[in-house]
Amino acid sequence: MLTAEKKKKYTVEDYMLLEEGAPFQLINYDLVMSPSPIPLHQVISIRFSNALVNFLDAIGDNGFIVAAPMDVKFDEGNVLQPDILYITESRAAEMVTTRVEGAPDLVVEILSPSTAYYDLRQKKDIYEKYGVKEYIIIDPIQENAEVHIIKDDVYVLHQKAQKTDTLHSVVLPGFSFDLNKIFR
Repeated sequence: MLTAEKKKKYTVEDYMLLEEGAPFQLINYDLVMSPSPIPLHQVISIRFSNALVNFLDAIGDNGFIVAAPMDVKFDEGNVLQPDILYITESRAAEMVTTRVEGAPDLVVEILSPSTAYYDLRQKKDIYEKYGVKEYIIIDPIQENAEVHIIKDDVYVLHQKAQKTDTLHSVVLPGFSFDLNKIFR
């Protein structure tokens, strides 16, 4: 069990001492705690995950898809838990062990009041640095979503979709999602 002593930097080793299911992420060598998500966050997560699983099943894609909590280790100071992540079948065997090690192909974060800063700034920077090919941000309050893709090692906004629009994935060509179905 991690003691309450003050440390300036935490590492993966410290993080692994936490109890399973502890509400922490390791972000830039800092243990960041957040409460469980609001119900709307969870509803959106289920709806988006179901649509993605149905799409993957329909095209016969056996990639790895999972919803939070799932540790993704990027380096010794960053173990994040994206709301939803997808890794292609060809990369999954080398990346998925007791946790995910390395950058998923697709990450989805659903903003919550307590985590929005991290999702939009620190986590986004980490996803970009380590090459997560597509980063989807869903905002339940504004009822919109953004798709960011890596271009020349930097995220560029590929699409901003409103509640009445259809969201289109780049990493998974053909996967589109009517945002009305998320925000209804």
